Amino acid sequence: MPRVLIIEDEPDLARVLEYNLDQAGFTVQVVGRAGEGTRRALADPPDLVLLDLMLPDSPGTEVCRTLKSHPATRHVPVVMVTAKGDEIDRVVGFELGADDYVVKPFSVRELVLRVKAVLRRGDGEAPAAPGDRVTFGRLQLDRTAHRVYVDGDEVTLTALEFRLLNTLCERRNRVQSRDTLLADVWGLTLHVETRTVDTHIKRLREKLGPAGDYIYTVRGVGYRFAASPGDER
Repeated sequence: MPRVLIIEDEPDLARVLEYNLDQAGFTVQVVGRAGEGTRRALADPPDLVLLDLMLPDSPGTEVCRTLKSHPATRHVPVVMVTAKGDEIDRVVGFELGADDYVVKPFSVRELVLRVKAVLRRGDGEAPAAPGDRVTFGRLQLDRTAHRVYVDGDEVTLTALEFRLLNTLCERRNRVQSRDTLLADVWGLTLHVETRTVDTHIKRLREKLGPAGDYIYTVRGVGYRFAASPGDER
């Protein structure tokens, strides 16, 4: 059974999450402080971490930063659960490597589905064929190594940002709705707030710099990757 580590200092919420995840077939550990959660995760990496951002001894962002920078836990999915729902908070969370971001109050059923989707997404990632590189104008994707270059310089993307870019690039010149991207990149088939997609697209464009212009916004629909490097909007 997949193991989930919950780092949450609200006892009532922690009990609700523990009960529902247990009923869904997960093995659950609960801690209430950042330091203890970090130590447990590093000592025995779980399959997923549910992380509150407002913890009594240290911000959850520091926990995420530590886990994503340590070799033992850098590939462990982190789902942030927080009352901080502003766009800048989401951007910071995803920039630190969070795999999903859930704002309180939330549906426990939806959270359980998100946890399953994140784990399913990780299980379904097969390695690309050797030499699987895509060059598109100033942009180059190395699918084998999960690396991206713009004008020859490497750009650091999170795993989710890479999946988003790769999906758009594979479907170039085809409009992708936000719901389609949520289903195919995030693995979410239920209706959730689609600003999650917009936040990721904004951050992805910023990281890609001039190559970010290849990602077009189709108002009222979603996003489209350019048909060719010289494609005009």
